[in-house]
Amino acid sequence: MTLVTRRGLLKGIIAITSFSAFSRNAFSRNAMQTILTPSATEGPFYPNPSMRLADVDNNLVKVSGVVKKAGGEIILLKGKVMLKNGKALAGHRIEIWQCDVNGKYLHPNDPRNVVYDSGFQGFGHDITDTHGNYSFKTIKPTTYPGRAPHIHVKVLDDMRELLTTQFYISGDRNNKNDGLYRRMSAKQAQQVSMVFTENSNVIETNIDVII
Repeated sequence: MTLVTRRGLLKGIIAITSFSAFSRNAFSRNAMQTILTPSATEGPFYPNPSMRLADVDNNLVKVSGVVKKAGGEIILLKGKVMLKNGKALAGHRIEIWQCDVNGKYLHPNDPRNVVYDSGFQGFGHDITDTHGNYSFKTIKPTTYPGRAPHIHVKVLDDMRELLTTQFYISGDRNNKNDGLYRRMSAKQAQQVSMVFTENSNVIETNIDVII
């Protein structure tokens, strides 16, 4: 075999190996993007319209007509709502609800004998923009007896419910003791785990909802 032929063969082997590695990495990234957001129970404290405060928007830490702001660590929760092929879902309603800093829900059937934080909206909604983006100003979820800190989430297309799920705090020590969290695979848990960063003095987290 000539030197030229050997060099050509070596270049071909390197090219094929590199392409295979690239293909595997690309496949892994695409596979991660197509993992559907896992569904979860609505829970007993979803506030129906008659229970909600008159001020229902995507800012849960300021209630209209109330001077005080919500107690707790304020965060910006944002992300996109999309199909598994990456197509953005525009004009979709996304709702969140969670207990206040004292672990009390905005629901008359919550049995906990603690005072509800009147500065916390407890329930909010947003409408996704043309790129599928949503955002909420809320508090970092706190513990509720028997549960890890979590935020309930519901996505609707008009009045049709597409998904109900829950978001958790990544690495929280209570996750391992939460029955609903433990039912998920590691990849599913990653899809709904909030990782917080600080940007211009704002604590924020990004969770994409894939339906």
